[in-house]
Amino acid sequence: MHVNQPTWTEERIKRLKSCFEAGLSCREIAADIGVSRNAVIGKLSRLNLTREKDENDHLGPRKRAADPLSRGTTPRRQYPVLKSVFAGPQHAADNEPIHEGHHCSLLELSEEKCRWPINTPGAEDFCFCGNRPVEGLPYCAGHSRLAYQRVARK
Repeated sequence: MHVNQPTWTEERIKRLKSCFEAGLSCREIAADIGVSRNAVIGKLSRLNLTREKDENDHLGPRKRAADPLSRGTTPRRQYPVLKSVFAGPQHAADNEPIHEGHHCSLLELSEEKCRWPINTPGAEDFCFCGNRPVEGLPYCAGHSRLAYQRVARK
């Protein structure tokens, strides 16, 4: 005959408090104790154990400790490239049609070829542009104009 044992023994409650004070997440505490994450959340609530919120709370304790420069403080790598693409007045070449003499298949595609798809994938004549891409971007100058259009700010 199976006897129901309580989920929260004194030993488990001590372990819960210890893990909580150490800054472990509810998922980590649950794995350590051997109960569900929801059981941990419920018990913490009943024990009135809460963590103080700070502006970096969405990062989690490990992310805050590992990354002193929190998310959003360093610019993305593509921003300088895009800035250079769109810097200054539009050149006459920007309005020229895109040269279509270098089409290539998926197997021929490389870092030195524009990755703009031509036609519908699966179609018999599907291919990629194949022109020389702008440095740091996957597309040639003409397809970069299409892919990265300026947005008018109001």
